[in-house]
Amino acid sequence: MDKVMQFPEASLTRDEWQELEKTVFESTKKQLVGRRFIDIYGPLGEGIQSVTNDIYETTERGAINFHGEDSELSVPTRRVTLTIPLLYKDFILYWRDIQQAKLLGSPIDFSASANAAQQCALLEDDLIFNGSKEFHIPGLMNVKGKLTHIRSDWMESGNAFSDVVEARNKLLRMGHTGPYALVLSPELYALVHRVHQGTHVLEIEHIRELMTAGVFQSPMIKGGTGAVVDAGKQNLDLAVASDFDTVFLDQDNMNYFFRVYEAIVPRIKRPTAICTLEDHHE
Repeated sequence: MDKVMQFPEASLTRDEWQELEKTVFESTKKQLVGRRFIDIYGPLGEGIQSVTNDIYETTERGAINFHGEDSELSVPTRRVTLTIPLLYKDFILYWRDIQQAKLLGSPIDFSASANAAQQCALLEDDLIFNGSKEFHIPGLMNVKGKLTHIRSDWMESGNAFSDVVEARNKLLRMGHTGPYALVLSPELYALVHRVHQGTHVLEIEHIRELMTAGVFQSPMIKGGTGAVVDAGKQNLDLAVASDFDTVFLDQDNMNYFFRVYEAIVPRIKRPTAICTLEDHHE
């Protein structure tokens, strides 16, 4: 919808609205981590408030016989309904700043919207990785039924690679064949940027050869932890009711209030497609 017609009180031209939304889009794109390896389901529509999730807790195998009879159906262990929460951050554009920009013919400073977008993006990754107790949403790092590998000391060269290999092997034994993504806390991500002993290559480069869906870091993953994930849409996705959007809220004391928002929920269908790397001290 044309934002100028939708929000005439916002005092922004069509070009200024486009610049505002471009700022929000670019800020979220730089910040988001989960979306880099998780498929999107949707958009479902702004009014959608919940979505079903079929959970498969056991490993399945295909059938082989001569006539193709008596095949075992792929059916979920259980179906749950997930609430789709609203994630948002409000910001203000000051009347005097807008008037000054229009008077001088200079662009409006939309950095406040970039900050709001960044905060929303961090919220999204927090929901993906850690879930929400309030909304009974599990995250990658705490979903019931995931696999776990107690990692060794990554200060010692080669241990990070060995731990990632072992986590991948655990997924393989459960029938999850990749491609795999590795997501780490910033502390662990820093430790894989050292030369792999006996080679002239950084350890992360050897890890990338196995993790073909990417190696990532997120400040939303705490401590010395991480996860290896089989990132196929059969295992998990991100259900999107409403993707990132910017709306005008109100005018108060001559200043303009806006909101950056989205409505999303992670759906983990096969918890065994996730193997977390845990610190043995925790």
